[in-house]
Amino acid sequence: MDSLPDAIVQCILSNITNAKDVASSSCVSKRWKESIPYLNRLVFTRNVFDNLKKYSPDDIVGHMVSSIIRLEELVVYCPFTGSGLASWLSLAGPSLRRLELKMDDNLIEQNLGSRNPSKLDCITAAMNLESLKLWGVNMTHCPKWDTFYRLRDLQIVGTVTDDSSLSAALRACPNLSNLLLLGCEGLKYVSIELPQLEVCNLDFNGLGNCSLYLNCPKIQHLEVQGCSWIRVLETRLLRNLSISNTSGRVNGVVFGKLVALESLEMRGVQWCWHAVNEMLRLSGEVKHLFMKVEFTGDSDSLQPFPEIDFVDFFNSHPKLTKFDIHGAMFAALCQRNSLKNVDYRFMIPCLEEVVVTVRSPLNAEQKMSTLESLIQYGKKLKKMRIKILQMKSSHSSTDDFFEEICRFTRMNRRIVSIE
Repeated sequence: MDSLPDAIVQCILSNITNAKDVASSSCVSKRWKESIPYLNRLVFTRNVFDNLKKYSPDDIVGHMVSSIIRLEELVVYCPFTGSGLASWLSLAGPSLRRLELKMDDNLIEQNLGSRNPSKLDCITAAMNLESLKLWGVNMTHCPKWDTFYRLRDLQIVGTVTDDSSLSAALRACPNLSNLLLLGCEGLKYVSIELPQLEVCNLDFNGLGNCSLYLNCPKIQHLEVQGCSWIRVLETRLLRNLSISNTSGRVNGVVFGKLVALESLEMRGVQWCWHAVNEMLRLSGEVKHLFMKVEFTGDSDSLQPFPEIDFVDFFNSHPKLTKFDIHGAMFAALCQRNSLKNVDYRFMIPCLEEVVVTVRSPLNAEQKMSTLESLIQYGKKLKKMRIKILQMKSSHSSTDDFFEEICRFTRMNRRIVSIE
């Protein structure tokens, strides 16, 4: 190391980011200590100060931040106060590009009153941020943020908030290209209008009755969990779409034309049939379709899927390459009338992989007929996986059905497998 130029030593030491390792490396030699100010990233882990009693975490973090000339990334998982954060950002705020904070004690701090400045409000000092990640946030008041014009990536995991506070936070980040909101509680109506947004991942806790309005002309990837009403206007660039609701019912969906859609996932216990049918109608260009919706129905009573014509379904999805189908949807495709008088010219042109989850031995003959039809008409089919999930062995026809599946697998062993 002694023979290396200073720039090379600084480049090597820049790979040391853990605050404890940085502090230790400064004790190795005078040359190493003189290189510490040229680091650009610091990470303070959750338990980094567990055995330190003489100094407070705020003081130690502040000392290390102040020793670096141009800090570009700061990650703090250890406990800290609003005063401490305000102090650090007053020193490093102008140079910071990436900031990640674990703010689990934010709610406790707010309940203690205004003796400390709000952690959320302090973040406005880092006006040149490009990425902001917050964990465990209480955002029940609108954050006092100026506009983060350079911010492209906003991730908030585990937050208690409300409609107006979230809206205010998003207005302060007009140029986001990536937005991730996971484990959000307290929301009823979410409106997102971000002209540069490309990737959006939303997960709302609660009763599953949240409403979402999205107007983002550049959106390419969208994942939504916990909404009953979804309206997305600009969809011409949307390639990947996932909609799920594990707590409530998906009542309605309104989308523009999904001309670029390649992957669609639909999950949940219950969807209104109109919503299911609308998504299937709009996804004619889709290549990968994943369906795990157990029931339909417009009220609290759970209803099975109506019959879906096998031929019409695949004719309306000619580019489908991978089809992952569970329970209710598979049963809907297995109606006896669906495979009567099939035109000899019919084929499934692009299908290469099918994953079928079977949960009941009922209507075994129709189900076997559908599986055979996928093999017969899927001219490019390379792989079929049949998953047997939670099938009740007490049913009289279970053994016979399973024997039929095993026979089918043996006859098509190059393509079919059982899980």
